[in-house]
Amino acid sequence: MTGALFKANFWSSDILSTAGYDSIIQHLNNGRKNCKEFEDFLKERASIEEKYGKDLLNLSRKKPCGQLEINTLKQALEVFKKQVDSVAQCHIQLAQTLREEARKMEEFREKQKLQRKKTELIMDAAHKQRSLQFKKTMDAKKTYMQKCRDKDEAEQAVHRSANVVNPKQQEKLFVKLATSKTAVEDSDKAYMMHINTLDKVREDWQIEHIKACEIFEAQECERINFFRNALWLHMNQLSQQCVTSDEMYEEVRKSLEACSIEKDIEYFVNQQKTGQTPPAPIVYENFYCPQKNTAPQGKAPGPNLPRRGPLPVPKSLPDNPDYSLVDNYSLIYQ
Repeated sequence: MTGALFKANFWSSDILSTAGYDSIIQHLNNGRKNCKEFEDFLKERASIEEKYGKDLLNLSRKKPCGQLEINTLKQALEVFKKQVDSVAQCHIQLAQTLREEARKMEEFREKQKLQRKKTELIMDAAHKQRSLQFKKTMDAKKTYMQKCRDKDEAEQAVHRSANVVNPKQQEKLFVKLATSKTAVEDSDKAYMMHINTLDKVREDWQIEHIKACEIFEAQECERINFFRNALWLHMNQLSQQCVTSDEMYEEVRKSLEACSIEKDIEYFVNQQKTGQTPPAPIVYENFYCPQKNTAPQGKAPGPNLPRRGPLPVPKSLPDNPDYSLVDNYSLIYQ
């Protein structure tokens, strides 16, 4: 904590200037705005996390994903769906956590706002009193200066009328001079009184300005520290979310390591096998020359089964080439 930088660096040689104070207030307002922006960021991030979690939850629970798989791969897919469901729940929980952090930021902003308000009211009153007293002092100075000029003119008038024999006129000039001297004395006293009052007001304002600088600097240090810690915590929460998700995904990887291709293939064969004997070749059967000792259809032929001979060659009649005979049967060529 620095503690003394504000009160040493925000002054002005102009007694009516509020430039230093205004600069600090502007900086504090900017800081408050920055906190509000981070608060809104957390709220929006929470909405994103919540929507993502709910969408992922719906995906995990409603969307089929390898539902017809069997044995060890089926078990791995069940672990996968379960862990995706858990990851979705974690994102929904993270959304609630982020909203809580946004609420804390809002409470911090409002607390500092109330603390600042008290100091700002005091400083506004001090500035107002200083400006008012300065105006009164300047008015008193103006009156004093004018009375002094009036007195000088009255003295000059008396000197010019030294040779005038009219006693009444001289008496009037002397009365005017005496009156102007009294007015100068009164205005001088009033001017000095206002100067002293203004100096007291200035001292009081300086004291309040120093107090305000100390309060505002302490507030700004607190705000920066709070903001920094809030951002740090936010990063930790996001990192923890990644770690937790990875732990859940690791469970899926472990289940995949236990998945056995051989076991799944063997499981399918044992559950769905239909037999071990393949079908025999389908033999040709001549309509006109049935073969004897032909292997029954659908059964494998025995060893050394003799093949049937070639088909007989048709003989065409000399007078009618469109006909031919096969074993006394006539064939019409189409």
